[in-house]
Amino acid sequence: MSTQFLAPVAVEEDEAVEQTLRPRRLDEFVGQERVKEQLAISLAAAQARGEALDHVLLVGPPGLGKTSLAYIVREELGVGIRTVAGPALERKGDMAAILTALEPRDVLFVDEIHRLNRAIEEILYPALEDFRLDIVVGQGPAARTLTLDLPPFTLIGATTRTGLLTTPLRDRFGMTFRLEHYDPAELATIVHRSARILGVDIAGDAAEEIARRSRGTPRIANRILRRVRDVAQVRHEGAITTAVAEEALALLEVD
Repeated sequence: MSTQFLAPVAVEEDEAVEQTLRPRRLDEFVGQERVKEQLAISLAAAQARGEALDHVLLVGPPGLGKTSLAYIVREELGVGIRTVAGPALERKGDMAAILTALEPRDVLFVDEIHRLNRAIEEILYPALEDFRLDIVVGQGPAARTLTLDLPPFTLIGATTRTGLLTTPLRDRFGMTFRLEHYDPAELATIVHRSARILGVDIAGDAAEEIARRSRGTPRIANRILRRVRDVAQVRHEGAITTAVAEEALALLEVD
């Protein structure tokens, strides 16, 4: 089995299925109990006050649910979301266009936020602190700064490498949550939930076997489940029994 199959980073074939399997609400999200408890309190407080949620930094290895949590925040608040990858923002105008299109209390989710270039960061500083966009017009002595008011919004940044974040950017997040790898019981629960959504029956021991081999990562667990489902449907009657799971895992060379 290729190392890519067990890598936690997303691949193109994951995207459509991940959208289907992604939990929609906080109470559907399995694991990360401390993060969920703190986030639930902050969400309830922001809703009660009618304010935007404080900016959130999500830290942790790939595949643990950072993107899912960003979309859950959007769903819980009933607002819009704009998603962008940090490396995709190359010019100041890119970020300015995104910021000016946000509606009040919207979520801006920036994946790989540690890869933002410094010019983009400088635009973000007043936007995050004062909901203000400063635009420099002209050059040299004739240059002047135009200030645009922005609606209150929530920036959710996701990073696997906090050490690459600049201190000024990191300090502008009101909340920082570190996601940890999942234990086998949590992953087995996720496998059961995903199997139900995919419409496949799975035995408890089979789900636990998949969970034990998933490197503590839901994305890998779901990827393995999909391949085991293929074996169950092609070679057997569709249900994932313990024997079917073991056969498939051996075929896939997943230890």
